[in-house]
Amino acid sequence: MTKIDHLIILISGLILLSSCGPSPDQQKRMNYANEIEESLKNKLLAPWYPKAVDEEFGGFYSNILYDFELGEQQLKMIVSQARHVWTNAKAYQQYPEITYYKTSAEAGFRFLKEVMWDEECGGFYSLTERDGTVIDQELVEKTAYGNAFAIFGLAAYYEATGNEEALALAKEIFLWLEENSHDDEYLGYFQHLTCNGTPISRTDKMPSTSDVGYKDQNSSIHLLEAFTELYQVWPDTLVRERLEEMLVLIRGTITNEKGYLTLFMERDWTPVSFRDSSREDISLHYYLDHVSFGHDVETAFLMIEASHVLGLENDEKTYEIAKKMVDHALENGFDQEVGGFYDAGYYFAGEDTLTIIRDTKNWWAQAEGLNALLLMAELYPNDEHNYFGKFEKQWAYIDKYLIDHEHGGWYEGGLDMQPVLKTRMKGHIWKTAYHNYRALANTVDMLNGEFELIH
Repeated sequence: MTKIDHLIILISGLILLSSCGPSPDQQKRMNYANEIEESLKNKLLAPWYPKAVDEEFGGFYSNILYDFELGEQQLKMIVSQARHVWTNAKAYQQYPEITYYKTSAEAGFRFLKEVMWDEECGGFYSLTERDGTVIDQELVEKTAYGNAFAIFGLAAYYEATGNEEALALAKEIFLWLEENSHDDEYLGYFQHLTCNGTPISRTDKMPSTSDVGYKDQNSSIHLLEAFTELYQVWPDTLVRERLEEMLVLIRGTITNEKGYLTLFMERDWTPVSFRDSSREDISLHYYLDHVSFGHDVETAFLMIEASHVLGLENDEKTYEIAKKMVDHALENGFDQEVGGFYDAGYYFAGEDTLTIIRDTKNWWAQAEGLNALLLMAELYPNDEHNYFGKFEKQWAYIDKYLIDHEHGGWYEGGLDMQPVLKTRMKGHIWKTAYHNYRALANTVDMLNGEFELIH
């Protein structure tokens, strides 16, 4: 029996109700499950849907004000449109009695297929006006990241509804990325592509702060996520090969020895680093080089999910690296007093310890942290990091500083650090309900003993 098998059996035993009724610990889990599900249904999903559906032009509104009124400018980006499709598809599977999740997902699917898909060159446009007018492609290129989310949303929509058009389009995108974005020499995918799918190479004329031409962790982890979703509905040999490829690259190359992700890399995966530069230069290139605790805890979950979907047995390596990433984030980027993961840290040259360089706490990192902490608690219940205790602190933080109990939705960042966000937008092209939904739905399932990754 492997270590993982032993842990699964142990976890299963811990969450079973005894014949004498729930123990105090089991009752606590049930209470958290009920509380979090109530928040999921009434504080997250209900304010968003179906209000976010654009009945006139299709797809979803992006600009949502603090009180869930609609803002004026309504650009539509492939990433957020696809995330809405995914969220509604998953919500429909979880709550099939609420039929507007299905119709909302359908509206999003039609907008992707009929408006955002490039019939001439293939791939999805990155950005349109509200009415579907495509933004100048000389200004907004196509990306592997955006097309990955399209696969993600369409695969989930197919799983929820059986719509064959959606699966056919998901397959077509995957093959388009294979032909245009995949790097057959160094593996992985090129992120930035021209309208016709040609990878955009980096040149000396580009600003040093630009990420164009680099490979990156963010598109890589979401390609992993997309292929995981796709493989469950289309167990194709090539999809499996690419899913395994991305898992190995992320855990062995993009994740460094300390246990955090390198953000950007050259084509051959050489890290982009400014550590030996001045602090002024490091600050200037913040976007390209820092420790992102949110991405680290998110990736820990995505790797374990991919390993599970691949059916890998005795995959100690993935579990080891995932745990290391969560531990690094807990030890270096978690607010031990209040809760919440900080936005960024840095290992300056000559220093062994990490310095927090952004102590704000964005919404998506807190959601991913909640999910990852409970997953670690399920897998390693007796670990010295006390993952369940940290999960409790993280949920208390989210409930107090991120969830708007008056208008619904989540603030863009924790009010303990940024109280001004209380009246800022609840939604925009980079902010939907996707991170929050996944985290809350997963935690409810884990607390109820119904999470597929654990059993």
